[in-house]
Amino acid sequence: MLQTVSLAELAHRFRSDLSHLEQVAAVYPCRISSYYAGLITAPHDPIWRQCVPSVEELDDTVQLPDPLDEERLSPVPGLIHRYPDRAVLLVSNRCATYCRFCMRKRKVGCSGGESDLPAAYAYIAATPQLRDIILSGGDPLMLPDDELHQILSTLRRIPHVEIIRIGSRIPVTNPSRITPALCRMLAEHHPLYLNTHFNHPMELTPEADQACSLLADAGIQLGNQTVLLKGVNDDSLTMQKLLTGLLRLRVRPYYLHQMDLVRGTAHFRTPLEQGRDLIGSLRGKISGMAIPHFVIDLPGGKGKVPVLPDSLHRDDNGWQVQTCSGEWVRYTDPV
Repeated sequence: MLQTVSLAELAHRFRSDLSHLEQVAAVYPCRISSYYAGLITAPHDPIWRQCVPSVEELDDTVQLPDPLDEERLSPVPGLIHRYPDRAVLLVSNRCATYCRFCMRKRKVGCSGGESDLPAAYAYIAATPQLRDIILSGGDPLMLPDDELHQILSTLRRIPHVEIIRIGSRIPVTNPSRITPALCRMLAEHHPLYLNTHFNHPMELTPEADQACSLLADAGIQLGNQTVLLKGVNDDSLTMQKLLTGLLRLRVRPYYLHQMDLVRGTAHFRTPLEQGRDLIGSLRGKISGMAIPHFVIDLPGGKGKVPVLPDSLHRDDNGWQVQTCSGEWVRYTDPV
Protein backbone atom coordinates (compact mmCIF):
# COMPACT_ATOMS: atom_id res chain seq x y z
CA MET A 1 0.00 0.00 0.00
CA LEU A 2 1.33 3.43 -0.95
CA GLN A 3 2.47 5.54 1.99
CA THR A 4 2.47 9.32 1.48
CA VAL A 5 3.50 12.38 3.46
CA SER A 6 1.32 15.41 4.03
CA LEU A 7 2.27 18.98 3.26
CA ALA A 8 1.92 19.72 6.96
CA GLU A 9 4.59 17.10 7.73
CA LEU A 10 6.93 18.56 5.13
CA ALA A 11 6.35 22.12 6.29
CA HIS A 12 7.08 21.13 9.88
CA ARG A 13 10.16 19.09 9.01
CA PHE A 14 11.74 21.77 6.82
CA ARG A 15 10.26 24.88 8.49
CA SER A 16 8.42 25.95 5.35
CA ASP A 17 5.30 28.08 4.95
CA LEU A 18 2.40 25.62 4.90
CA SER A 19 -0.07 28.21 3.59
CA HIS A 20 2.04 28.73 0.45
CA LEU A 21 2.22 24.99 -0.19
CA GLU A 22 -1.53 24.57 0.28
CA GLN A 23 -2.28 27.56 -1.95
CA VAL A 24 -0.54 25.86 -4.87
CA ALA A 25 -1.90 22.39 -4.10
CA ALA A 26 -5.44 23.78 -4.30
CA VAL A 27 -4.80 24.45 -7.99
CA TYR A 28 -2.35 21.67 -8.86
CA PRO A 29 -2.81 18.59 -6.65
CA CYS A 30 0.08 17.30 -4.57
CA ARG A 31 1.03 13.77 -3.61
CA ILE A 32 4.47 12.66 -2.43
CA SER A 33 5.32 9.09 -1.51
CA SER A 34 6.98 8.62 1.86
CA TYR A 35 9.89 6.94 0.12
CA TYR A 36 10.50 9.85 -2.26
CA ALA A 37 10.04 12.45 0.48
CA GLY A 38 12.72 10.59 2.41
CA LEU A 39 15.23 11.47 -0.31
CA ILE A 40 14.83 15.21 0.38
CA THR A 41 17.83 16.61 2.25
CA ALA A 42 16.94 20.31 2.29
CA PRO A 43 14.31 22.73 0.96
CA HIS A 44 14.73 23.37 -2.75
CA ASP A 45 17.19 20.53 -3.31
CA PRO A 46 16.75 18.53 -6.57
CA ILE A 47 14.19 16.16 -5.03
CA TRP A 48 12.22 18.94 -3.33
CA ARG A 49 11.99 20.95 -6.55
CA GLN A 50 10.51 17.99 -8.40
CA CYS A 51 7.72 17.17 -5.97
CA VAL A 52 6.95 20.00 -3.51
CA PRO A 53 4.53 22.75 -4.66
CA SER A 54 6.06 26.14 -5.44
CA VAL A 55 4.25 29.46 -5.69
CA GLU A 56 6.14 29.91 -8.98
CA GLU A 57 3.63 27.48 -10.49
CA LEU A 58 0.89 30.08 -10.05
CA ASP A 59 2.95 32.85 -11.66
CA ASP A 60 2.82 31.12 -15.05
CA THR A 61 -0.37 32.15 -16.86
CA VAL A 62 1.02 32.39 -20.40
CA GLN A 63 1.78 28.78 -21.30
CA LEU A 64 -1.04 26.41 -22.26
CA PRO A 65 -2.59 23.58 -20.22
CA ASP A 66 -2.35 21.24 -23.24
CA PRO A 67 0.41 22.55 -25.53
CA LEU A 68 0.85 19.18 -27.24
CA ASP A 69 -2.80 19.21 -28.31
CA GLU A 70 -3.46 15.79 -26.81
CA GLU A 71 -7.20 16.40 -26.41
CA ARG A 72 -7.57 17.13 -30.13
CA LEU A 73 -5.54 14.03 -30.98
CA SER A 74 -7.79 11.76 -28.89
CA PRO A 75 -10.25 9.87 -31.11
CA VAL A 76 -11.80 8.39 -27.95
CA PRO A 77 -11.34 9.51 -24.33
CA GLY A 78 -7.95 8.47 -22.99
CA LEU A 79 -6.34 7.41 -26.28
CA ILE A 80 -3.86 9.74 -28.00
CA HIS A 81 -3.12 8.90 -31.64
CA ARG A 82 -0.42 11.29 -32.83
CA TYR A 83 1.91 9.10 -34.92
CA PRO A 84 0.72 6.68 -37.63
CA ASP A 85 1.86 3.38 -36.07
CA ARG A 86 1.55 4.02 -32.34
CA ALA A 87 -0.79 5.44 -29.74
CA VAL A 88 -0.76 6.35 -26.05
CA LEU A 89 -3.40 4.74 -23.83
CA LEU A 90 -4.01 6.58 -20.55
CA VAL A 91 -4.93 3.92 -18.01
CA SER A 92 -4.62 5.88 -14.74
CA ASN A 93 -4.74 9.48 -13.59
CA ARG A 94 -2.81 8.80 -10.38
CA CYS A 95 0.90 8.62 -9.58
CA ALA A 96 2.86 7.71 -6.47
CA THR A 97 4.26 11.24 -6.57
CA TYR A 98 2.89 14.14 -8.62
CA CYS A 99 5.80 15.77 -10.43
CA ARG A 100 5.56 19.55 -10.44
CA PHE A 101 6.74 19.67 -14.07
CA CYS A 102 4.24 17.11 -15.39
CA MET A 103 3.29 17.39 -19.07
CA ARG A 104 -0.28 16.40 -18.06
CA LYS A 105 -0.48 18.78 -15.12
CA ARG A 106 -4.02 19.60 -16.24
CA LYS A 107 -5.19 16.02 -15.62
CA VAL A 108 -3.09 14.10 -13.12
CA GLY A 109 -4.68 13.81 -9.71
CA CYS A 110 -7.85 15.54 -10.89
CA SER A 111 -11.32 14.03 -11.07
CA GLY A 112 -13.07 13.60 -14.39
CA GLY A 113 -11.64 12.96 -17.82
CA GLU A 114 -11.58 9.19 -17.34
CA SER A 115 -10.46 6.93 -20.17
CA ASP A 116 -13.04 4.85 -22.03
CA LEU A 117 -11.11 1.58 -22.23
CA PRO A 118 -13.69 -0.41 -24.25
CA ALA A 119 -13.84 2.37 -26.84
CA ALA A 120 -10.04 2.58 -26.89
CA TYR A 121 -9.70 -1.17 -27.44
CA ALA A 122 -12.26 -0.99 -30.25
CA TYR A 123 -10.41 1.89 -31.92
CA ILE A 124 -7.06 0.09 -31.69
CA ALA A 125 -8.57 -3.12 -33.07
CA ALA A 126 -10.11 -1.21 -35.98
CA THR A 127 -6.86 0.61 -36.82
CA PRO A 128 -4.45 -2.00 -38.21
CA GLN A 129 -1.53 0.41 -38.61
CA LEU A 130 -1.28 0.65 -34.81
CA ARG A 131 1.50 -1.78 -33.94
CA ASP A 132 2.91 -0.08 -30.81
CA ILE A 133 0.81 0.89 -27.76
CA ILE A 134 2.23 2.95 -24.90
CA LEU A 135 0.49 2.69 -21.53
CA SER A 136 0.71 5.97 -19.66
CA GLY A 137 -1.30 8.17 -17.36
CA GLY A 138 -0.81 9.00 -14.55
CA ASP A 139 1.22 5.90 -13.85
CA PRO A 140 0.07 2.48 -15.09
CA LEU A 141 1.87 0.72 -12.23
CA MET A 142 -0.50 2.40 -9.78
CA LEU A 143 -3.06 -0.16 -10.95
CA PRO A 144 -3.39 -3.47 -9.11
CA ASP A 145 -1.63 -6.38 -10.81
CA ASP A 146 -4.89 -8.00 -11.93
CA GLU A 147 -6.20 -4.82 -13.58
CA LEU A 148 -2.92 -4.23 -15.38
CA HIS A 149 -2.85 -7.88 -16.46
CA GLN A 150 -6.34 -7.52 -17.92
CA ILE A 151 -5.33 -4.45 -19.93
CA LEU A 152 -2.19 -6.13 -21.26
CA SER A 153 -4.08 -9.32 -22.10
CA THR A 154 -6.75 -7.40 -24.01
CA LEU A 155 -4.12 -5.59 -26.06
CA ARG A 156 -2.25 -8.84 -26.74
CA ARG A 157 -5.41 -10.32 -28.25
CA ILE A 158 -5.33 -7.66 -30.98
CA PRO A 159 -3.27 -9.32 -33.75
CA HIS A 160 -1.55 -6.22 -35.14
CA VAL A 161 -0.35 -4.94 -31.73
CA GLU A 162 3.27 -6.07 -31.74
CA ILE A 163 4.89 -3.91 -29.06
CA ILE A 164 3.60 -2.70 -25.70
CA ARG A 165 5.43 -0.05 -23.73
CA ILE A 166 4.78 1.16 -20.20
CA GLY A 167 5.73 4.64 -19.01
CA SER A 168 6.21 4.59 -15.25
CA ARG A 169 8.02 6.58 -12.58
CA ILE A 170 7.29 3.94 -9.94
CA PRO A 171 10.91 2.62 -9.94
CA VAL A 172 11.94 6.16 -8.94
CA THR A 173 9.21 7.23 -6.54
CA ASN A 174 7.90 3.98 -5.01
CA PRO A 175 10.29 1.15 -5.92
CA SER A 176 8.80 -1.32 -3.43
CA ARG A 177 5.83 -1.60 -5.82
CA ILE A 178 8.10 -3.58 -8.15
CA THR A 179 7.65 -7.10 -6.80
CA PRO A 180 8.58 -10.54 -8.14
CA ALA A 181 4.86 -11.24 -8.67
CA LEU A 182 4.42 -8.07 -10.74
CA CYS A 183 7.47 -8.90 -12.84
CA ARG A 184 6.28 -12.46 -13.46
CA MET A 185 2.97 -11.10 -14.69
CA LEU A 186 4.61 -8.51 -16.94
CA ALA A 187 6.88 -11.19 -18.42
CA GLU A 188 3.80 -12.98 -19.76
CA HIS A 189 3.28 -10.12 -22.22
CA HIS A 190 6.59 -9.85 -24.08
CA PRO A 191 7.77 -8.02 -26.09
CA LEU A 192 7.29 -5.47 -23.32
CA TYR A 193 9.31 -2.33 -22.73
CA LEU A 194 9.30 0.00 -19.73
CA ASN A 195 10.49 3.59 -19.89
CA THR A 196 11.05 5.13 -16.50
CA HIS A 197 11.93 8.65 -15.46
CA PHE A 198 15.04 9.30 -13.37
CA ASN A 199 16.06 12.97 -13.34
CA HIS A 200 18.86 13.22 -10.78
CA PRO A 201 21.62 11.00 -9.32
CA MET A 202 20.03 11.30 -5.85
CA GLU A 203 17.27 9.03 -7.19
CA LEU A 204 19.71 6.19 -7.97
CA THR A 205 19.23 4.49 -4.61
CA PRO A 206 19.69 0.83 -3.61
CA GLU A 207 15.89 0.50 -3.61
CA ALA A 208 15.67 1.81 -7.17
CA ASP A 209 18.52 -0.51 -8.17
CA GLN A 210 16.61 -3.48 -6.75
CA ALA A 211 13.43 -2.50 -8.60
CA CYS A 212 15.24 -2.14 -11.91
CA SER A 213 17.06 -5.44 -11.36
CA LEU A 214 13.77 -7.29 -10.86
CA LEU A 215 12.38 -5.81 -14.06
CA ALA A 216 15.53 -6.45 -16.09
CA ASP A 217 15.84 -10.02 -14.79
CA ALA A 218 12.28 -10.60 -16.05
CA GLY A 219 13.47 -9.71 -19.55
CA ILE A 220 11.86 -6.27 -19.60
CA GLN A 221 13.87 -3.77 -21.63
CA LEU A 222 14.36 -0.60 -19.57
CA GLY A 223 14.77 2.91 -20.95
CA ASN A 224 14.82 6.31 -19.29
CA GLN A 225 13.28 9.62 -20.25
CA THR A 226 14.84 12.55 -18.41
CA VAL A 227 13.46 16.09 -18.43
CA LEU A 228 15.98 18.94 -18.45
CA LEU A 229 15.00 20.93 -15.35
CA LYS A 230 16.42 24.23 -14.14
CA GLY A 231 17.93 23.83 -10.70
CA VAL A 232 17.74 20.04 -10.85
CA ASN A 233 19.94 18.59 -13.58
CA ASP A 234 20.91 21.46 -15.89
CA ASP A 235 24.68 21.05 -15.63
CA SER A 236 27.05 18.63 -17.33
CA LEU A 237 28.50 16.97 -14.23
CA THR A 238 25.09 16.14 -12.75
CA MET A 239 23.94 14.77 -16.09
CA GLN A 240 27.08 12.63 -16.45
CA LYS A 241 26.52 11.10 -13.00
CA LEU A 242 22.87 10.41 -13.78
CA LEU A 243 23.41 8.86 -17.20
CA THR A 244 26.35 6.64 -16.27
CA GLY A 245 24.52 5.61 -13.11
CA LEU A 246 21.52 4.54 -15.16
CA LEU A 247 23.67 2.14 -17.18
CA ARG A 248 24.80 0.52 -13.93
CA LEU A 249 21.11 -0.08 -13.17
CA ARG A 250 20.68 -1.66 -16.64
CA VAL A 251 18.57 1.29 -17.76
CA ARG A 252 19.41 2.74 -21.17
CA PRO A 253 19.11 6.55 -21.44
CA TYR A 254 16.56 7.19 -24.19
CA TYR A 255 15.38 10.81 -24.26
CA LEU A 256 16.42 14.08 -22.67
CA HIS A 257 13.35 16.30 -23.03
CA GLN A 258 13.32 20.04 -23.35
CA MET A 259 10.63 21.19 -20.91
CA ASP A 260 7.22 21.22 -22.57
CA LEU A 261 5.41 24.56 -22.70
CA VAL A 262 2.94 23.49 -20.01
CA ARG A 263 1.20 26.05 -17.81
CA GLY A 264 2.59 26.07 -14.29
CA THR A 265 6.08 24.87 -15.23
CA ALA A 266 7.86 27.94 -16.64
CA HIS A 267 10.25 28.12 -13.67
CA PHE A 268 11.76 24.79 -14.75
CA ARG A 269 12.61 25.89 -18.28
CA THR A 270 16.15 26.20 -19.58
CA PRO A 271 17.19 27.96 -22.82
CA LEU A 272 17.07 25.66 -25.82
CA GLU A 273 20.74 26.20 -26.61
CA GLN A 274 21.66 25.13 -23.07
CA GLY A 275 20.27 21.66 -23.69
CA ARG A 276 21.98 21.43 -27.06
CA ASP A 277 25.31 22.47 -25.55
CA LEU A 278 24.87 20.12 -22.59
CA ILE A 279 24.47 17.13 -24.91
CA GLY A 280 27.52 18.32 -26.84
CA SER A 281 29.51 18.48 -23.60
CA LEU A 282 28.88 14.77 -22.97
CA ARG A 283 30.51 13.63 -26.20
CA GLY A 284 33.87 12.04 -25.53
CA LYS A 285 33.35 12.15 -21.76
CA ILE A 286 30.92 9.25 -21.31
CA SER A 287 29.97 6.20 -23.36
CA GLY A 288 27.77 6.77 -26.37
CA MET A 289 25.41 4.22 -24.81
CA ALA A 290 24.78 6.70 -22.01
CA ILE A 291 23.94 9.70 -24.19
CA PRO A 292 20.20 10.19 -24.82
CA HIS A 293 18.49 11.93 -27.71
CA PHE A 294 17.81 15.57 -26.83
CA VAL A 295 14.30 16.28 -28.14
CA ILE A 296 11.67 18.98 -28.30
CA ASP A 297 8.03 17.88 -28.29
CA LEU A 298 6.63 20.55 -30.56
CA PRO A 299 3.44 22.47 -29.67
CA GLY A 300 0.28 21.68 -31.56
CA GLY A 301 0.93 17.95 -31.61
CA LYS A 302 3.64 18.22 -34.26
CA GLY A 303 5.73 15.55 -32.55
CA LYS A 304 9.21 15.05 -31.15
CA VAL A 305 12.18 16.50 -33.03
CA PRO A 306 15.82 15.74 -32.12
CA VAL A 307 18.12 18.68 -31.43
CA LEU A 308 21.71 17.86 -32.33
CA PRO A 309 25.02 19.58 -31.61
CA ASP A 310 26.24 21.41 -34.72
CA SER A 311 29.23 19.17 -35.48
CA LEU A 312 29.07 19.13 -39.30
CA HIS A 313 29.97 22.01 -41.60
CA ARG A 314 30.34 22.18 -45.38
CA ASP A 315 32.54 24.68 -47.23
CA ASP A 316 33.92 25.01 -50.77
CA ASN A 317 36.48 22.27 -50.09
CA GLY A 318 34.07 19.68 -48.69
CA TRP A 319 33.18 18.73 -45.14
CA GLN A 320 34.57 19.62 -41.73
CA VAL A 321 33.59 17.64 -38.64
CA GLN A 322 34.01 18.85 -35.07
CA THR A 323 35.57 16.43 -32.57
CA CYS A 324 34.46 16.07 -28.96
CA SER A 325 37.38 18.32 -27.96
CA GLY A 326 36.15 21.10 -30.25
CA GLU A 327 38.71 20.65 -33.03
CA TRP A 328 37.47 20.94 -36.63
CA VAL A 329 38.82 18.14 -38.84
CA ARG A 330 38.69 17.98 -42.63
CA TYR A 331 36.72 14.95 -43.84
CA THR A 332 36.83 13.74 -47.44
CA ASP A 333 33.67 12.04 -48.64
CA PRO A 334 34.55 10.02 -51.75
CA VAL A 335 30.93 9.54 -52.80
